[in-house]
Amino acid sequence: MFLTIPTVMTWTRIVAIPLIVGIFYLDITPASRNLIATVMFVVFAATDWLDGFLARKLNQTSSFGAFLDPVADKFLVCASLLVLVHLQRADVFVALIIIGREIAISALREWMALIGATKSVAVHMLGKIKTTVQMVAIPFLLFDGILFGAINTNVWGTWLIWLSAILTVWSMAYYLKKAIPEIRARAK
Repeated sequence: MFLTIPTVMTWTRIVAIPLIVGIFYLDITPASRNLIATVMFVVFAATDWLDGFLARKLNQTSSFGAFLDPVADKFLVCASLLVLVHLQRADVFVALIIIGREIAISALREWMALIGATKSVAVHMLGKIKTTVQMVAIPFLLFDGILFGAINTNVWGTWLIWLSAILTVWSMAYYLKKAIPEIRARAK
């Protein structure tokens, strides 16, 4: 099912990328850019949960949707991280860890699918926690201000993005540990 409601929602996350990046090139105040980019990121990131919920609820799950959903998430996160590095709100080392892990695990999953061992690298709760922390850290860093007169989003976002990097390495180690027995068995 190429054009179901959930799949269209997933496509919106991909379409959102140039919009979020483009906000930072508009001739408006930095605070306005930050707020618009943050709201856009939060709205589009929320479609990640909503499209999966609707796919199950409306019985519109598909292999194409299952493929596109994580791709859209990775594009949105990676593009946002590159913007944050460019704005000097995130360390390039954090971005390299997160983006490198996404590439490595995607390649591992593709390889495991080729050898018929996808269950050994199925999505785990640790990966979901990592994604949740990223999805909170990124809008905090995009906002880059004081929220509700009390929360310094830059400080919280920085701590959370580093926590996300740690969880990223941990989840990658988990997936590799699960895959190694399959890899060894197939290498013989």
